[in-house]
Parts: sequence; structure tokens; C-alpha cells
Amino acid sequence: MVQGATERLLGAVLAGGVAARLSYRLGGLGRLGVTRHEVALPPELRLARPLRVGFASDFHAGPTTDPAIFDDLLAAIRTEAPDVLLLGGDYVSFAAHHIDALQTFLRGARAPLGTFAVLGNHDVWNGRARVEAGLRDAGIELLVNRSQSLPEPFGAVSICGIDDPWLGAPSVDATFAGAGPVRIYLMHSPDGLHWLDGEQFALGLAGHTHGGQIALRDGTPLFHAGGPWSHEHTYGRFELPGNGTLVVSRGVGCSAIPLRLNADPELLICTLV
Repeated sequence: MVQGATERLLGAVLAGGVAARLSYRLGGLGRLGVTRHEVALPPELRLARPLRVGFASDFHAGPTTDPAIFDDLLAAIRTEAPDVLLLGGDYVSFAAHHIDALQTFLRGARAPLGTFAVLGNHDVWNGRARVEAGLRDAGIELLVNRSQSLPEPFGAVSICGIDDPWLGAPSVDATFAGAGPVRIYLMHSPDGLHWLDGEQFALGLAGHTHGGQIALRDGTPLFHAGGPWSHEHTYGRFELPGNGTLVVSRGVGCSAIPLRLNADPELLICTLV
């Protein structure tokens, strides 16, 4: 596979993560921030109280991302204290064993109502079994084409996680089977929308695009991730006609090269009210 050969070459060039460490110290990986959204539910789906959902994606543990950014992210999560934490995939770059560099973060990334995860394309490329094992060893609940209802008083809320839209084996029927009336659609990339086939959700969360990773000052990306929905939904909030709210994150780490420009890493906090 051409992609696999490219990643092996980049991994060799960037071995040791020296460039990523230097880039982090000079601000080249960006400064992690918190982006907040409020999503209003219709009266018939009203919850007992607002639900605060944390979302982080695209960690890319490996030689392109200095592990210090994961410490920054964990500190932000602990400060924000979301009710539930969702992870959007691409935990590694270049090799599955880099999941080990995320263990401190994964073991510390806890929320009262649970921490749930889906996989991304880089996880599939580099060995999904090893990545899945690393997530489970850290106590993260993996949602691959299945839903999980939250504990009371949020029993009406289901986290619906689909497999990677293109490299995985996505099944929208299995993803939404048994889901409650308030659905949070957890996908790696916005291309998860392609598979919906009429299914409804209140909030959709995706990463994959990095907001371009390198963008102009106004946020216009110089690069677009693959996939038609990812191209059209590179970053930010989208109210989808006939469906719910989609929020696409810039993610946390870097792929290919250890550099972000005008596309800072972020933790999303989305409050359902």
C-alpha cells in the first residue's frame, strides 16, 4: 500500500521525535485551547439538566507529535470536567506501538459518565488490533458500530460510535441499534455522514481534518483531508438540514509533519441544553 510505504518513510525521517519536541517548544504545534458550543434540544427531548460533552481527536502519537501536548490536553479536561468524554480516533501515526505513549493520558482521561472512543484511519493502517488493545487496557470503552446509553439522569442519551467511514467496516444499522431518543453520533471523520441512511442525531462529532493543520490567518485551510464530506466540513459547526448539529474539531496532534499553522489543537466542550 502506497500510504503504508509513505508512513514508513516519514517515520524513518522523523525517528526519535526530535523535530516534534523542538516544534512544541517553539510553538510550532500550536497552543491547545478549549472551544465551547451549546446545542439546544427540542422540548420533547429535554434533559434533566445540561449535559457537558468533551471531545478530543487526532492525537497522532509518534514522531510528529510531542507527548507534552497530551499533558496539556489532560490538564484541560480536568479543568473543564465534562460529564462524558469522547475520543475521535487516530491515536497513532506510523506504528501501532505508539499507543503506548498515550497510556498516561488515556488512563487519566476520565469522566463521571464514561470515556468512549472510535478508531480512525491511521489506527486501521497501522494495526487496529494493537490500538484497540491499548485503549481497552487503559479502561476506554470502544464503540465500533454500536451504541451505549449513559447512566441516569441521562438514560435517554446514547453515544453511537461508527467504525472508520472508509477503511473500517461501518454499519449504520448496528451503530444506531437500540439507541435512545437523544443520539450523539461519534465518528472519526465527517464522512461518517455518508452512511447515515436517514438516521437522526442531536449532535455529531468528528475530527480527521485537523482544520487543514496549516491554514491562512483567517482559518482557510491550505490542505484538505480526503473524503467529500471532510472537504466540505473542514472545521467548525454545521447545522445539517433535516438532522442535528455537526461539530468538526481541529484535533490535537500532527500527521505527516510536526507543524500547525493557524490551526491550533483543541478540546471541544459541547453542552446539550
